Amino acid sequence: MKKNQLKKVIAKLDKEFPNAKCALDHKNAFELLIATILSAQCTDKRINMITPSLFRMFPTPEKMAKASQGEIERLIKSAGFFRQKAKSLISTSQSLVENFGGEVPSIMDDLTQLRGVARKTANVVLGDAFGISVGIVVDTHVKRISKLLGLTKQSDPAKIEKDLCKLIPKEFWIKFPHWLILHGRKTCVARRPQCLQCPILKECPRIGLKRLPMAKAKRSLSFDELTEAAVNTHA
Repeated sequence: MKKNQLKKVIAKLDKEFPNAKCALDHKNAFELLIATILSAQCTDKRINMITPSLFRMFPTPEKMAKASQGEIERLIKSAGFFRQKAKSLISTSQSLVENFGGEVPSIMDDLTQLRGVARKTANVVLGDAFGISVGIVVDTHVKRISKLLGLTKQSDPAKIEKDLCKLIPKEFWIKFPHWLILHGRKTCVARRPQCLQCPILKECPRIGLKRLPMAKAKRSLSFDELTEAAVNTHA
């Protein structure tokens, strides 16, 4: 994608989602850290249903560090992989108390030392809790849509992040993944992207989508129907 096209994509996504922010409900860095650890292979909606009761019982690292495995498991069971996640929440809270004075660190290397915290989670916390742009969050939506836009050919999240950081101006590193996540949920849906309603259709090369053979049409279709059928057929 050319620089002028990318500028248009950024401008249009910003206009479409001017208030884009992290979908995980949180009041502080600790709550965001815990919610993000829980969100692995689970929906943000489900996590937002779980965390209110979790944070009422364990609102600080000090209190969560003293929680029993069973207590945490009961509260987060519907998040999936709840046993391992419970261990991560307790271990991370203990590390915060023992090594960081009960505060969530604002340095990438410190965050990734915590159990259950990889680079993606650290980027979420740094960007949304501290406003620090160290990298770009790469989740499933960002991975898929970045490929459609031709911003990367990679499959590994670390390599995708590296490609995106070269192309996206740093001032948009925090917002860009939020735009793609919202865009992926609203319009660029994985199973059936609504290309004709897409605000960045003109700029998107739709890499990975293919044309539907005319022979498959059982009747005479309108131009819009043919276009929608074509762009909604995955390679």
